[in-house]
Amino acid sequence: MPPVRVVFYMSDDGTVPIAEWTEGLPKKPRAKCFEWMNRLITFGRGLHTPFAENLRDGIYELRVRYQSINYRMLYFFHGNTAVVLTHGFTIEREVPDKEIEKALKLRKKFEADPKTHTFYWEP
Repeated sequence: MPPVRVVFYMSDDGTVPIAEWTEGLPKKPRAKCFEWMNRLITFGRGLHTPFAENLRDGIYELRVRYQSINYRMLYFFHGNTAVVLTHGFTIEREVPDKEIEKALKLRKKFEADPKTHTFYWEP
């Protein structure tokens, strides 16, 4: 399976939700989140549980656990070779519907204008 390109969703105002979220994390969980992003690059659609899970409607979660805290990053596939990470959050058990709805909203905006909403991430 060929590697995929991972990009971050960029808002209309130029902010990058996933980047802002990871910047606010402690050093070790942040490093682990980036490690999982690299796994996503390597395995793409082949990345499955326990690292990733298909939630619904084409929205996936990248699952990171560090010292009993569950970190989640939501993403979707754009075409066959790109993955767009939308945002991240911590949870106790399951992903709240409001987070999936947020990712769906961001995907719709992204698909309407990918050039404007793409932030290129280099690992």
